[in-house]
Amino acid sequence: MLGTALVQEFNQTPLPANRIPIIIPTDLPELNVTQPKIIDKIISLHPTIIIHLAAYTNVDGCESNPELCYSTNSMGTKNIAEACKMLNIPMLLVSTDYVFDGTKPIPYIEWDTPNPINIYGQTKLEAELWVKRLVKNYWIVRTSGLYGSKGKNFVNTIIQKLKEGEELRIVNDQIGSPTYTKDLAQAIATLIRANEFGTFHITNSGWVSWFDFGSYIANLIQIPNKLKSIDSTELNRLSKRPKNWRLLNFMWQSVDKPLRTWQEAIDEYIGNHRPKH
Repeated sequence: MLGTALVQEFNQTPLPANRIPIIIPTDLPELNVTQPKIIDKIISLHPTIIIHLAAYTNVDGCESNPELCYSTNSMGTKNIAEACKMLNIPMLLVSTDYVFDGTKPIPYIEWDTPNPINIYGQTKLEAELWVKRLVKNYWIVRTSGLYGSKGKNFVNTIIQKLKEGEELRIVNDQIGSPTYTKDLAQAIATLIRANEFGTFHITNSGWVSWFDFGSYIANLIQIPNKLKSIDSTELNRLSKRPKNWRLLNFMWQSVDKPLRTWQEAIDEYIGNHRPKH
């Protein structure tokens, strides 16, 4: 989902003429980050920068299959970081709001102390630490609630289930910033061009609960709202979720202006992907 958006972004607005990149998009099965031999494969491609997006992001699946989660998110990132170290090239890792426990009463800033409350968050934090240990020049981009084309996500799921007339129970006590992959891809490209390294929180602007976000989507697609507001304690999930997943984009604003609001982003996305009903 994000990889597709990044390829589109770099094709539309390439780097300066003397640094026009040859983009090599990869996926399973040709590159499996969990295999140590991936290091030699990456070196053979002679990259000058790696944007590392591979991850196991099924949060409940991580709880039921921690070995796969650990081998993909943590050790997979270590393998990529080892290759970057050997090549002496920069690396960008996309991380998550789930490295925090969600108990802070205000948005999380880049230097807040992580404290993940589920296996997914733990493995993504370990991924961040591997990058910091092994890579000289790196970007760690924490984001949240991604949606976009060519991927399973909250927005596409809500639209499909509303079209099918299904009644949905959505939590009202988890608040953050859903982020459009198109906007995140543009920000990542800007970050790379600026050559500013470090840890950055990058999300669409503003905050909303999952329930209010779902209600907003239902209104946009003009399908009768069959959403029920519930407390997260009413869901029987394997994995705990942070209630506060708000990320303050403090360091990003030293590079560029804040991303557009979540309302503007979802308005465009729905406008381009309005379902027929």
